[in-house]
Amino acid sequence: MEKRKTIKQLLIQYKHGVILIYFFIYLPWFFYLEHRTIKYHLIHCGLDNLIPFNEVFIIPYFIWFAYIFVTVAYFFLTSKRDFYKCCAYLFTGMTISLIIYTVFPNGHHLRVDLSNLGRSNIFTRLLSGLYGFDTATDVFPSIHVFNSVGVLIAIYKSQRLTKMKWLQHSALILTILICLSTVFLKQHSALDVFGALVLNIILYFIVYVPSWVRLTKHSKQELSNI
Repeated sequence: MEKRKTIKQLLIQYKHGVILIYFFIYLPWFFYLEHRTIKYHLIHCGLDNLIPFNEVFIIPYFIWFAYIFVTVAYFFLTSKRDFYKCCAYLFTGMTISLIIYTVFPNGHHLRVDLSNLGRSNIFTRLLSGLYGFDTATDVFPSIHVFNSVGVLIAIYKSQRLTKMKWLQHSALILTILICLSTVFLKQHSALDVFGALVLNIILYFIVYVPSWVRLTKHSKQELSNI
């Protein structure tokens, strides 16, 4: 009886996690787009030709998965407010990206031929696996970049983490490395990165600025009443 009561209490305490049902919409949609056969618009710019290939960047590229999961899980367990804002930001951007992929199919021809690279190591083998399951289509804007910047903003905007400067600075460095990894691995064009950053700017002003303005006005009113 006590165990049943505890489970019920946990379900009530963490009921905000129901919004994660979004992934039952996102994942089928994403994988459908990934494996459809269709002509796509080529994404490329001059900067892509100047960026060298470096397989070592597979490390921050794969760390992305843990970075996103750990950040969202932390907010889920500690702050409903931060969790809702982070999810609203990420899910909106991911949905917009999928809509763009759907109406504007895109891809690139930037990937290197690993078999003719002239070297083989653990990084090239990991990258070969990545190339195998992740196609070079539906790249603009880069969800990898968008989500990285999104959780970075959530970390900097969290009142719980505002005094943990070492954590914020570490997240900033990791985010920069992840963004760089997308172009150094030839997973994305520089245009994909810029597109994601533009989307980040737009959603920042929609999701975070209004609450920040309200908080500032509230603080000023409190000071004026002293």
